[in-house]
Amino acid sequence: MSPLILAILVVVCVGAAGFALVPVFASGGRAQKRLRELSTTATIGGGAAGRSERDREARRREIQDNVRKQTEALEKEKKRVPLELQLYRAGMKIKKAAFIRNSIILGVIVTVVTFVLQVPILFALVFGACSAYLLPRWYLARRRNKFQANFLEELPNAVEAIVRGVKSGLPLNDSIKIVAKEVKEPVRSEFARVLDAQAVGKSTDEAVKMIYQRVPLSEVNFFVVVINVQQQAGGNLSEALSNLARVLRDRKKMKAKVKAMSSEAKASAMIIGSLPFIVAGLVTLVTPNYLEPLFTTTVGYICLGVAAVMMSLGVFIMNRMIQFDY
Repeated sequence: MSPLILAILVVVCVGAAGFALVPVFASGGRAQKRLRELSTTATIGGGAAGRSERDREARRREIQDNVRKQTEALEKEKKRVPLELQLYRAGMKIKKAAFIRNSIILGVIVTVVTFVLQVPILFALVFGACSAYLLPRWYLARRRNKFQANFLEELPNAVEAIVRGVKSGLPLNDSIKIVAKEVKEPVRSEFARVLDAQAVGKSTDEAVKMIYQRVPLSEVNFFVVVINVQQQAGGNLSEALSNLARVLRDRKKMKAKVKAMSSEAKASAMIIGSLPFIVAGLVTLVTPNYLEPLFTTTVGYICLGVAAVMMSLGVFIMNRMIQFDY
């Protein structure tokens, strides 16, 4: 082979190798540049994601602070309970002066009756004073519990009615108007008071707080906090109220389950509490003079007083044992 042909072949081979390797190095540079661009984009994207996460965290903290403030404010209002507010929460329309007057009349009647039954005047006065204070309070507590139970029975339906109204595009006030017209008592009257408060210039969150003043329950507190937080921080009201309605119905089911589970303990407590009176009545029927010293002697009065205190303490303990938080 001549040297010229050999030189041409070497040049061709070197050129071919050059054309083959240059794109690789060039692409390597482009690849490095592309990697740098991707790294820069990822850094920018990570920063945006971090800012978004920080924004969500700040909003979450803001909502938590609002909930805490609302709960603390409602708890402070809950601690101050004058007699007029107790009557209001029991759904009673009687005035404070009339309630005190009726309590005094009841105490006088009990004092006269016990004195006529030949109870010493000192014990008759004690019985009368205790009756004047305890019996009206007991009746007031029963009326309040009954009112609250009726309110909780209808509250989930009211919340769901508001949810349907909000999902259909109605404002919150119009949804509350629907509740004030269609749901059962006592929820209807309470939401009607909310509308009346708004009519005289109060804001929505201030008007809704009036429901908690009337019915100071945790379920009502949930509803008030949801409305107040939505008014201050915004958010999906229909979703929040839907979750609240589900929670209320779950708590209602749990309450029924606890009531069923504690019915046996309540029956046992009632039997144990009534057993001394049943035995005393049967003994009196069999031997009428057997228990007479308890009502005719000083020692008997002391024994009756000690028995009454111990009996009251036992009933109180049994009552607390069958009360459950749910």
